Amino acid sequence: MLNRYPLWKYLMVIAVIIISFLYAAPNLLGEDPALQVSGSRGTSVTPAVLVQAQESLSEAGIEVKSATVEDDQLLIRFRDTDDQLIAKEVVAEALGEGYITALNLAPATPHWLESIGAGPLKLGLDLRGGVHFLMEVDMDEALTRVQEQTVQDFRTDLREKRLRYSGVLSKDGGTQVLFRDAKLRDEALSHLRSRYPSLEFSVRDSGEQLGLFATMSEQRLKEVKEYALQQNITIIRNRVNELGVAEPLVQRQGSERIVVQLPGIQDTARAKEILGATATLEFRLVDDSADVSAANAGRVSPNNELIQDRDGRSVVLHKRVILTGEHIVDASSSMDEFSRPQVNISLDAPGGSRMADFTKDNVGRPMATVFTEYKTGDELKEDGSRQFYKQQEVINVATIQSRLGRSFRITGINTMAEAQNLALLLRAGALIAPIQIVEERTIGPSLGKQNIENGVMAMVYGMLAVVIFMGIYYRKCGLIANVALTANLVIIIGVMSMVPGATMTLPGIAGIVLTIGMSVDANVLIFERIREELKAGRGVQQAIHVGYDKAFSTIADANITTFLTAVILFAVGTGPIKGFAVTLMIGIVASMFTAIVGTRALVNFFWGGKRLSKLSI
Repeated sequence: MLNRYPLWKYLMVIAVIIISFLYAAPNLLGEDPALQVSGSRGTSVTPAVLVQAQESLSEAGIEVKSATVEDDQLLIRFRDTDDQLIAKEVVAEALGEGYITALNLAPATPHWLESIGAGPLKLGLDLRGGVHFLMEVDMDEALTRVQEQTVQDFRTDLREKRLRYSGVLSKDGGTQVLFRDAKLRDEALSHLRSRYPSLEFSVRDSGEQLGLFATMSEQRLKEVKEYALQQNITIIRNRVNELGVAEPLVQRQGSERIVVQLPGIQDTARAKEILGATATLEFRLVDDSADVSAANAGRVSPNNELIQDRDGRSVVLHKRVILTGEHIVDASSSMDEFSRPQVNISLDAPGGSRMADFTKDNVGRPMATVFTEYKTGDELKEDGSRQFYKQQEVINVATIQSRLGRSFRITGINTMAEAQNLALLLRAGALIAPIQIVEERTIGPSLGKQNIENGVMAMVYGMLAVVIFMGIYYRKCGLIANVALTANLVIIIGVMSMVPGATMTLPGIAGIVLTIGMSVDANVLIFERIREELKAGRGVQQAIHVGYDKAFSTIADANITTFLTAVILFAVGTGPIKGFAVTLMIGIVASMFTAIVGTRALVNFFWGGKRLSKLSI
């Protein structure tokens, strides 16, 4: 019999609508004003912190809706924003500087919906608000690092070539090598010039000091700066991914600056800490023959350096760096066999080879793990930006027991939170050059609220116009199309709420409005085809069957080409373009389902298999 669906098809349509509605429902429940408390580096949020925060709020007479500790963060919900703002000052003062207190909006989703993974849509910066950072790369420090590496390379090359030198040092923006013999100087000049074609060499003799001087060419300077900027952009993107921010924007601005936009960020202080951190590790050999007391008095060998450990004890290290964090490809935190925090390190092939060769020749000698960080000080440069200073700390000294490979671990870390933070930074990569935030803008939710209201009104007016037209022009069949149109919107919102990383932006709302028109377009094609078949003298059941069958190819052709366009937009676009493309792709699939399967199910349910002389269309 024509136009009859089996039971499983009706159940499938009902199941899709119900599941989509459940996942779309949290978007109707709103959000609670909240405070989010997280620990700064090395500080954990424990139940004792929760009790302390609750006691301080109770003394201040502030009513708390709920307070929970999850994933090492404390989330306190309030009934209104007035309590939230007062509570921020109270909690921040009660907990002190070891904790970061940030304003937040927490979804008011019931626990039973959260248990199935339902939650409200993630909103982009234009709808949700968020943080905008303008970051500047310290190119002077990038050049300084290259010069320091050049000094180390010169020393190694000259030793291997058995060319004796008096000293190698950085001077006047270049590298100077001193000799006592003119012949050795000329041989070194010839050797180094062939080894380093990107450097410009010149002879600089001063009295008894015979020397040569190497500076970077203009092309090399440009390459170093471009490499520093591009690598920092890549690393910041990795760190943003570690923070779990949806639809972030990370792009260059000019030759030394990077723009970072984090929509809906809940913890701006932690974002600044992670994005701006320049932490890395260095592995160096300890000079166990050095006199530590003499080093503390300022008498340190030119080849050594004095660094403090976490307990304030001095450790004399060789300046030569065995390995840096650039060779770390993975890092994870865990507990050792004594339940102490540790970081597990995996190196790339060159790093593993270098570590294996070094440890093979130095079994029994102590090796130090140095934590290096660049921080901004109070001193200003000539251009007005803050001066960076280098902070180093020995976090671990261990005797090399055997040859190490590409995987090993480091201990000596105080807390698990610090181990997790260090692992995150090492996993995302060490910044090639320090960066500082020169501009920070917090985009409030008020502008986003206005955008949402305008976008929702556009959808409402668009749907209202379509509903009225379809109801008047196609009568009962038009009402069925309107039901399918509403179901289409529910499915789009539900699917976008289900998809991890899917974010609603203002262009995304435009994509929904566009799919509403496309969904109705499919029904118009079907209904017009049915009308043509009725005018040609076919029976009602035959006209319905042929109408859906013949219109399908046209609908499929139009939607597939649009879907492919959306795929291309997603592949080559960034930011808002991707948001529009994702919404459009989901909307196309949903509209195909509701316009063809959904309306057919309703038509079959009301009119299928019945003897009809006319159809309300």
